[in-house]
Amino acid sequence: MSSFIVQGGRPLKGEIVPQGAKNEALQVLCATLLTPGKVTIGNVPAINDVLKLIELLGSLGVRTEKINCDTYSFEAAEIDLDYLQTSEFRTQSASLRGSIMIVGPLLARFGKAFIPKPGGDKIGRRRVDTHFTGFQKLGAVFQFDTLDPFYKVEAEKLSGAYIHLDEASVTGTANIIMAATLADGRTTIYNAACEPYIQQLCRMLVSMGAKIDGIGSNLLHIDGVRELNGCCHTILPDMIEIGSFIGLAAMTGSEIIIKNVSYGDLGIIPDSFRRLGIRFERTGDDIHIPCQDHYEIETFIDGSIMTIADAIWPGLTPDLLSVFLVTATQAKGTVLIHQKMFESRLFFVDKLIDMGAQIILCDPHRATVIGLDKMFRLRPAIMSSPDIRAGVALLIAALSAEGKSVIHNIEQIDRGYQSIDQRLNAIGADITRVQG
Repeated sequence: MSSFIVQGGRPLKGEIVPQGAKNEALQVLCATLLTPGKVTIGNVPAINDVLKLIELLGSLGVRTEKINCDTYSFEAAEIDLDYLQTSEFRTQSASLRGSIMIVGPLLARFGKAFIPKPGGDKIGRRRVDTHFTGFQKLGAVFQFDTLDPFYKVEAEKLSGAYIHLDEASVTGTANIIMAATLADGRTTIYNAACEPYIQQLCRMLVSMGAKIDGIGSNLLHIDGVRELNGCCHTILPDMIEIGSFIGLAAMTGSEIIIKNVSYGDLGIIPDSFRRLGIRFERTGDDIHIPCQDHYEIETFIDGSIMTIADAIWPGLTPDLLSVFLVTATQAKGTVLIHQKMFESRLFFVDKLIDMGAQIILCDPHRATVIGLDKMFRLRPAIMSSPDIRAGVALLIAALSAEGKSVIHNIEQIDRGYQSIDQRLNAIGADITRVQG
């Protein structure tokens, strides 16, 4: 288990470029299974979850080539379906939640797919019913034995259907879209997730020859085609990392320029940080955050305490709630953080409380943060990263604290943030990686 040793209390200064979007990368990499043609994908983040998925695709028979530091080509001309039945596949795919999205492409192209119960962050219940209910409506037969957590779907052919999703699951929507592209007839998906990552997946599929209407909305119409072709695609910058850098700059009193953010795809994220009192300006496609000694949380018009809550897109992404929470600890004022989607994501706040933060954990979904207004710095601490997003929130806390902190289990952070220690050290941080 590797660790970060963090010497905090240092303001940072400089430019930083966000990595490619993790969540988009997992979707579009799986989509390469839909065609035997060559697919070239740029701005691929070199993070553990993505690298594991590329390795998994290679094990399935996809010919992968690394063209440069962030660009890969994929050719899924010869897929070894027998590999899906091996113990190696079970181990490989069970460690990666994104592996669930190979099911739709394999089912559409080859008529069958198998996947063990997916892994990923331990942030609460993350059911996969939406995926398999959608496949069943397209005509697939679903099999699952509770004594052997291995999902199986098969279909002689898929036929278009009307699918009203019971939840706007991002990965569920992506999986069903990919399956529907090669189904016979028209598929309508209502209550579809419509995050920029889903929009990017749809645009990539259209460039491969798919027919999709309604991109950007929660109502999609997909007319199945006989085959898809290769294409070139570039992944968006990661909105979660961009938000993390905004919070980091405010917490540490730093002046940072975040380059090439694709501002139009950030949705409500910038305005949500402004509600915490954080000032920044957009210059072209960059965000400039000036050094701020103080930032004050707004109240609602009637004077009541501000609430920041996650919601399906175009609401605030749940992946940033941990960053909003830690950033609020040094603001002036009080805010209620309401994490609606995952019941275990706020449990890391005990570590912030140990560092001196004033936080009341109301229940598994809500925490009230009373900001310290930078009058009292957080204390350094020894802690462990429970998941990707809590891990980077703890790193932000450690960078703002006065003194040496240690963060264990940084493999969790590495799953979602590319060389975060090196990139932050380049603008003035003092983070030492200790290999476990």
